[in-house]
Amino acid sequence: MKKKIIKGGKIVTATDSFEADILIEGEKIVQIGKDLVNIDAEIVDATGKYVFPGGIDPHTHLDMPFNNTVTDDDWESGTIAAAFGGTTTILDFALTAGETKLATAVDKWHDKAEGKAVIDYGFHLMITDLNEETEKELPLLLEKEGITSIKVFMAYAKEFQASDRTLFKAFKIGKETGAIVMVHCENGSVIDELVEEAKMAGNTAPIYHALTRPPEIEGEATKRAIELAHVAGAKLYVVHVTCKEAVDEIIKAREKGYDVYGETCPPYLTLDQSLLAQPGFEGAKYVWSPPLRPKSHQEPLWNALKAKQLQTIGSDQCSFNFNGKKQLGINDFSKIPNGGPFIEDRFSVLYSEGVCKGYISINDFVDLVSTNAAKIFGLYPQKGTIAIGSDADIVIFDPKIKRVISAKTHHMNVDYNAFEGMEVTGEPVSVLLRGEFIVKDKEFVGTIGGGKYIKRQLEKKVVSPLETALLN
Repeated sequence: MKKKIIKGGKIVTATDSFEADILIEGEKIVQIGKDLVNIDAEIVDATGKYVFPGGIDPHTHLDMPFNNTVTDDDWESGTIAAAFGGTTTILDFALTAGETKLATAVDKWHDKAEGKAVIDYGFHLMITDLNEETEKELPLLLEKEGITSIKVFMAYAKEFQASDRTLFKAFKIGKETGAIVMVHCENGSVIDELVEEAKMAGNTAPIYHALTRPPEIEGEATKRAIELAHVAGAKLYVVHVTCKEAVDEIIKAREKGYDVYGETCPPYLTLDQSLLAQPGFEGAKYVWSPPLRPKSHQEPLWNALKAKQLQTIGSDQCSFNFNGKKQLGINDFSKIPNGGPFIEDRFSVLYSEGVCKGYISINDFVDLVSTNAAKIFGLYPQKGTIAIGSDADIVIFDPKIKRVISAKTHHMNVDYNAFEGMEVTGEPVSVLLRGEFIVKDKEFVGTIGGGKYIKRQLEKKVVSPLETALLN
């Protein structure tokens, strides 16, 4: 592997912005400074461009079965699209619905990813039920696999929803192991009742997907998850926050000192509920959960990002073709496969809509697309920053390029783009993974299967003197 010097660019991390060169040897950054020279090194010219740490997408669903079908982006097409979008590491969800052993689900996800992923990856472990056997298995599996996060659904009552008892047990295991518990906060049982009411009234169009999942339902579930996590003494990560009701609960909890983190996604910051009400069946393209909200919810989300009350931007990549798959629900909105294609445009949409429009600083941008996820999920400082000793995961980003997002030019294996027609400013032009180009001058040069599974580090539980006394 040839040495490289990235010269002439402006390095931007979560805390600093400065002009300097970067020397890469093997997979690591070994030197940062002015006017670096090494006669054995390939020179990479980044003049006039930003040099960012590789993006970390903490929320993806590749090759995932759902609603009697499977997502159209697998670990090859999905990670290629991620690479073009400036993402060098993803954290995907190993689903456990139906498995008697949790390890079986993790093995399935290894099989899906190995030999296909072009970027690095890790897993979150989703659980639907905790019995005596799986309660014993879970801590050992987290340590063995280097998984630092557990996912629990409060939604999808017929597929994934866990009981409050299982949720609370997960929080207790999270506290004992140091794992963070990620929760999809909606009240699935109430949603099912609202869906049945809508269908009984003959309301089957895509807009009813949003109208049967009102923001109050997300807010109620968010508060419930927060209080259960607090009682258990666990860390909570609320995924894909969409609305003021949920944001307000997270802010109140954090102000009280609760260990709560929040994630939102580019569509909730830029698209709104009116898209589901388009004539015909076009609105099905915008069916995912939680749903898009009225435009008034966008300002609270941006304000929470700026105030650091929300910490990460996930894509929630979960792509289903419009033709053939979204159309499964043409006569019944509840049968439309939930999810959208976002993995490729996460980076650019947040930069263009957030940094260029003054909602967030460029350092906040790096924090949101990379650094915070690395810290929360146990990847930092190997990933998520530009520093000596860190993996040379680097994005060379041209802030002057303007482009129009379109399904005609994206790299996802799906027949539409949720951001179709949006003009964005700024684009990754070259991307390095552990010191090797995977995208160079907007051409894919990576290796299918070149991505590695990354074991993360659990934060060990510190037992307080009071707990020690109680245990004895």
